[in-house]
Amino acid sequence: MPLQKIQFAPGVVKEGTEYTADSGWFDSDKIRFRKGRPEKIGGWTKYTETSFLGVCRSVHAWASLAAVKFIGLGTTLKFYVVEGVKPNDITPIRATTSAGDVTFSATSGFSTVTVTDTNHGAAKNDFVTFSDAVSLGGSGNITAAVLNQEYQVAAISTANVYTITAKDTSGNTVTANGNDTGNGGSAVVGAYQITTGLNTYVSASGWGADPWGDDSWGSGSALGVAGQLRLYSQDNFGEDLVFNVRNGGIFYWDQSSGLDVRGVNITSLGGASNCPTVAGQVLVSDNDQHIIAFGANTLGSAVQDPLLVRWSDQESAADWTPTATNTSGGVRVNSGSVIVGAVQTRQEILIWTDTSLHSMRFVGAPFVFQFTLVSADVSMISPNSAVNARGNVFFMDKTGFYVYNGAVQKLPCSVQDYVFSGMNMTQTFKVFAAENNAFSEIIWFYPAGEGIPDITNYVIYNYEENLWSVGTLARGAWLDSGVLDKPLASSVTTDTDANYLYSHEVGYDDDGSALTAYIESGDLEIGDGERFTMINRVVPDFNFSGETGDASIAMTIKGSNFPLETASTLATATITSSTTQSNIRARARHTILRVESSGTGFGWRLGGFRFGMRQDGKR
Repeated sequence: MPLQKIQFAPGVVKEGTEYTADSGWFDSDKIRFRKGRPEKIGGWTKYTETSFLGVCRSVHAWASLAAVKFIGLGTTLKFYVVEGVKPNDITPIRATTSAGDVTFSATSGFSTVTVTDTNHGAAKNDFVTFSDAVSLGGSGNITAAVLNQEYQVAAISTANVYTITAKDTSGNTVTANGNDTGNGGSAVVGAYQITTGLNTYVSASGWGADPWGDDSWGSGSALGVAGQLRLYSQDNFGEDLVFNVRNGGIFYWDQSSGLDVRGVNITSLGGASNCPTVAGQVLVSDNDQHIIAFGANTLGSAVQDPLLVRWSDQESAADWTPTATNTSGGVRVNSGSVIVGAVQTRQEILIWTDTSLHSMRFVGAPFVFQFTLVSADVSMISPNSAVNARGNVFFMDKTGFYVYNGAVQKLPCSVQDYVFSGMNMTQTFKVFAAENNAFSEIIWFYPAGEGIPDITNYVIYNYEENLWSVGTLARGAWLDSGVLDKPLASSVTTDTDANYLYSHEVGYDDDGSALTAYIESGDLEIGDGERFTMINRVVPDFNFSGETGDASIAMTIKGSNFPLETASTLATATITSSTTQSNIRARARHTILRVESSGTGFGWRLGGFRFGMRQDGKR
């Protein structure tokens, strides 16, 4: 049979059926397009040598004047700073008791220890560190060493009582005996870390409780920080770090203090004046060095205003009192009911409410910042669903994908229906956008499938070639290369102590395991599909990279006779770096090509296929 070259249109098209994706690609996983050709994405390896507690949904990197690189890492349970490859716990302290305010009791034969602390303010899963306790009994098992360490609250009994599970310094459970009859002494001190958050969205009412734009927004009831999906925002203020628990406090970490010093609330900084006590997001304006709080409490009040933007005095983290001699101030955004998120770009900051997009520009005294309505009919699907890439801001709202390049433009998307119809709309708060600058890619990670609570899928937009691809990957946050040589991303696991940061675009494997990648075409047919297509050989064209000695790719041809008929496998072939051609036999009206790899140590890029094929009969 004569050879025919098959040219597939670049990009994945899923806005219809496989049949309507004729001469194009219909499905993919772990695939990107580069210069119009599909190729396997790069692999990843662990960046942090030890795991961290909770799911990370915020990561930020910066460097000190001494060229020391730091990574801020905010999780559902903790806040860490990574120097080198080790996460260091700098979670701020919420409250510290006076000596003797905390007492203990235990029951012989049980590991549960009851803690009494009047108005403790703790929630289940919060962390508390005890000090200066003595053994509950001279020969008891609940020793001073057992008590004087960090614990996670197991259960809340009352406003004055909660329980912990006794453990030794290695984390092994300890059971009380009959001698553990004491209360820990009269000098016990408890240091409570800021309240932990949830790892998943829980339906409720009030600010931060329901999906963006739902009717409950504006109801005025307040959902506690502990009852919300835990999101952090963070930015470096010079060499130091400013970070914020969404709808919670704003904190400051002085890198010169060392990694064994925790972050502190900005209200405790020297010279603190009217600092916000609550905010939805925080960032530092690059050019003018103001700390900006979005959705902050009003000046002189503890009440949070979800539309209020406040900023500190220039180059000050502590002074938030507007005067005639400083630049601190505030403005209330004039549309919507809540600020969803903000992103810094070029000479402005973009602010999304639940109904609109606004621009915030530094103009200097006397107004400091100028606010302009950009669009009255777009929003964000989540606080982290926008990203700045080469001066343009790409974002996802509740219905589509957009770019802001001085004006808002909707991005034509060949996979839009697929993404939004498959998304778990109860967990859209977790959606986040990322840039992979080395490949001109914007990536949106999102939860797919009803009943699947966390991120499982991604969609890639190549903004240089205007091409889309889709796939699966569980990630909670992403940091592009820049301060660090490679992109970083955090894993998403249900085990609270089993998450890591991973360096991406490293090798071709999933942290040493096989990274399965595939791409599948739409229906191929000769003419109008009335006649059968006969295929008897394939001449492949691949570029292999990495350890190509054992590299192999599985090629499958599936076929059907009618568009609504389920395609069946007609022929398979194994392609290696030495394969010149493969003899096969396939006959159908509609054929589908699938290319897949599942080995380790190699990557590949697809060129052009040539098939020995001809038109056959009608039956």
